[in-house]
Amino acid sequence: MAKTLLIRNANVLVTMDPARREIAGGGLFAEDGRITAVGPTDELPATADEVIDLAGHILIPGLVNTHHHMYQSLTRVVPGAQDAELFGWLTSLYPLWARLTPEMIRVSTRLAMAELLLSGCTTSSDHLYIYPNGCRLEDSIEAAMDIGMRFHACRGAMSVGVSKGGLPPDSVVEEEEAILKDAARLIETWHDPARFSMLRIAVAPCSPFSVSRDLMREAAKLARAYGVSLHTHLAENVNDIAYSRENFGMTPAEYAEDLGWVGPDVWHAHCVQLDDAGIDLFARTGTGVAHCPCSNMRLASGIAPIRKMRDRGVCVGLGVDGSASNDGGNMLGEVRQALLLARVGFGPAAMTAREALEIATLGGARVLNRDDIGALAPGMAADFAAFDLSGVGFAGALHDPVAALVFCAPERAALSVVNGKVVVRDGQLASLDLPLVIERHNRLARILATG
Repeated sequence: MAKTLLIRNANVLVTMDPARREIAGGGLFAEDGRITAVGPTDELPATADEVIDLAGHILIPGLVNTHHHMYQSLTRVVPGAQDAELFGWLTSLYPLWARLTPEMIRVSTRLAMAELLLSGCTTSSDHLYIYPNGCRLEDSIEAAMDIGMRFHACRGAMSVGVSKGGLPPDSVVEEEEAILKDAARLIETWHDPARFSMLRIAVAPCSPFSVSRDLMREAAKLARAYGVSLHTHLAENVNDIAYSRENFGMTPAEYAEDLGWVGPDVWHAHCVQLDDAGIDLFARTGTGVAHCPCSNMRLASGIAPIRKMRDRGVCVGLGVDGSASNDGGNMLGEVRQALLLARVGFGPAAMTAREALEIATLGGARVLNRDDIGALAPGMAADFAAFDLSGVGFAGALHDPVAALVFCAPERAALSVVNGKVVVRDGQLASLDLPLVIERHNRLARILATG
């Protein structure tokens, strides 16, 4: 028998549909995790297997996180990395990450996903590119299944260590043949290409300064043979640009094009220093960008030209990045930061509140090559979040709740629903014993930090 869900009486429902409707007194009806009706409450069915009244709340599509390193939640604010730019930050942390265990990956993934869900995020990618001590991507995948988050698991990799001119120590890199073999295994075992899929695999060599050109080329061939997406870091800061010019004689965008790393099946993280030619290339080829404003500020990488990218037609989503370069995973907070950083760099017209929210919903869905999430409309997945407007942070702003959600201090989600299932109810995780996870996470973080 079909499981039905009725959401009703939201003060405002943000659809992100083609008309960008915002429905007062709105609600939706879903059946088996699929939305079948959206509109004013009095136009919806009156009953369902589960009925949730959202009077006093704003209801939005679930936020989509397009870039993260969830294991890094174990190494927040490490002293040696607090005041460094990207390369110094990485070299400070590689030795700690070399001590990661499978349990650490599982627990940190649960913790990071809990943080995301509590901030209204319902779909996330994760870029796991370090596999010491028997760690596998399955450690992340199984954690996602436990908590109930829609997941794009990226099989990252590093293959060029210090001895070959790369940045990471040789102890944390892998052999390229083994990387490609494992990526193929993961796709064959776990990847679900179907609409409404809860799990997809992407192929994701880490960065120009940690993998070879051969691996980049072969990874692209492998991904396209299987029909999966490609993901990596690109043009993150000025040192990243200098490395590409010195080692490849190209800009990062030229490097990506040369290796076949452009197209609608590719998304690059950061792109802070993407030049005009690179922006035009990405627009022309449908290549996506994961914008990570908090991390870019934390590491002093710069201000990504998001206004220019969007004006030229580049598909842009939002990412919280690793929790050691943010050092948080609050997706709604990231939306607010995207708005503020754009204005600092390019003026008050550089981004509106509704545009920031669109980037975090529809934009993220498009970057991840999905047409089933990012909006609330019939035929879409029942992925959404609601925020209580009665809190102190919204006081004085109820004349425009949508703008208030972005401009005002980030609030915890009162409700998060993924695939029609409630995973956050009344501001508390329904699918996880969070205090127990936090206690274990803190214990493992201490072990990692102290050796």
